[in-house]
Amino acid sequence: MGLRLRTTRASAVRGTVCAGVLLVTMTLMGCPREGGADRPRQDDSRSPRASSPSAAASSPPARQSAAQAPVPAGVPRAIPAVRSAESAPGPGWRPADGARVIASGPLADEGRRLAGELRLQYAAAGPARSGDVELALRPGVSGTGPAAAEGYELTARDGRVQVASAGEPGVFYGTRTLLQAVRSGGGLPEGVVRDAPDRAQRGLHLDIARKHFTARWIEDRLRELSALKLNQLALHFSDDQGFRIESDSHPEIVSKQHLTKAEVRRIVALAESLHVTVIPEIDSPGHLGAVIAAHPTLQLRDAAGTAARGAIDIANADSARIVDDLLREYAPLFPGPYFHLGADEYRALMAKNPEASYPRLAARAKEKYGPRARVQDLATGWLNDRAAVVRTLGKKAKAWNDGFFPGGVVTANKDIEVEYWTGKEIGARAPQDYLNEGRKLVNLNDEYLYYVLGQPNQFTYPTGQRIYEQWSPAVLRGTAPVPAPAGPDRVLGGRLAVWCDHADAQTPQQVASGIRLPLAATAQRLWDARRPTMPWRDFASLDARVR
Repeated sequence: MGLRLRTTRASAVRGTVCAGVLLVTMTLMGCPREGGADRPRQDDSRSPRASSPSAAASSPPARQSAAQAPVPAGVPRAIPAVRSAESAPGPGWRPADGARVIASGPLADEGRRLAGELRLQYAAAGPARSGDVELALRPGVSGTGPAAAEGYELTARDGRVQVASAGEPGVFYGTRTLLQAVRSGGGLPEGVVRDAPDRAQRGLHLDIARKHFTARWIEDRLRELSALKLNQLALHFSDDQGFRIESDSHPEIVSKQHLTKAEVRRIVALAESLHVTVIPEIDSPGHLGAVIAAHPTLQLRDAAGTAARGAIDIANADSARIVDDLLREYAPLFPGPYFHLGADEYRALMAKNPEASYPRLAARAKEKYGPRARVQDLATGWLNDRAAVVRTLGKKAKAWNDGFFPGGVVTANKDIEVEYWTGKEIGARAPQDYLNEGRKLVNLNDEYLYYVLGQPNQFTYPTGQRIYEQWSPAVLRGTAPVPAPAGPDRVLGGRLAVWCDHADAQTPQQVASGIRLPLAATAQRLWDARRPTMPWRDFASLDARVR
């Protein structure tokens, strides 16, 4: 059993202690706003100036003298908000000259990082003394379920701070809360924070295929994600407009502007240090125009000979060979547990009568799966085959919801995670259908979480306020939550998605500015699925202070 931290006994040596114990268990979102003189930040419009961090948020905390004023009692203010806290009488903790961050072994890097951010000294060994921050791995301190290693306890007592968790990610998240508490309120109030995410998967989905983003820009997004306790970055790097990562097996398909493998390794290394998983996506059998441009014999054509944009002919054995070459090549480059296989918007299945429009696919389906098989069964078999390839490479497959079809002779494997993005496509099923089948879902609801450059097809840029006030992990399609249970074991999490349909509509800097507050709001609702009580205006103002 791990150490259970006691916080109801106050230190009696500081003269500012309250008489008796104040026990408050509450969420940050219900706290009153600090400092009425603070000006709320501008709402998150898409202008280049909107949502830019303030100088105060990015600068190091001010140094404190030895005689420090007490930190006001209450709940530390952070984004996402801490889920529970027990306040105790006492002066709390502020960073001061001569104080240290003590961490050793696997936590040494976290200790050095925090020491630099707070401008404290780093020490590999204790014991902790007054003013110090100690990082510790404790098996008994955790969250629950898939996100257990991300839970943490953050304690201010006797002039010291301890950040404890069962896992390294939890310790890191505890340091993020401590850093934001210093930025928002000058220090950490006396007491104990017990915090853990509601959903295990939380992040950003980034289309780097239609628009090239530099490695440095992507690295900046990783730092932003980690500050918000987001833990995934998905990279959609293959589409009709481009293939954006260097390839050894098929260099002929790579776009002129692309990431080198050395740059990808650097991105992945930074992500791992920030406890972010990078998820690669090679979308197939649609969205492969860049591959088809170099291999025109793979092009899918209908009965009249018309090319189906971006779609490969899955009756052609060479199609599987090339895609599998790429899956095998890139799996080692991304050491995380997932590989996204796409499977959305296959043109053959968007036709009113796929069997009549694409008789070659219909014939191959019957040949492979029997006389009752249809084109959808051939596509489902394609998805299962690609999932089998990445499974042998130690990866779990993900696919978009419109790649799963009901009523066929072939069923998509149950271990493929459904990434639910839309109910607007022809024949799209409600998320309830997938839940009824016992499938696990990840939420990328295009009503709230799709940032599509140029705003085509009635998409509008999402605002942080709308996500913050209206969306939750249970709102998978449209604006209403699903009726069935959608807890963390069924809806595993979600991601904000950036799609670059009109690549020149915004610069990378405008994209970064435009997604700043939507990301913060998404992080809040995934960390704590309950409706927040802090007004949006105050949340946006807090964001300007802590990041």
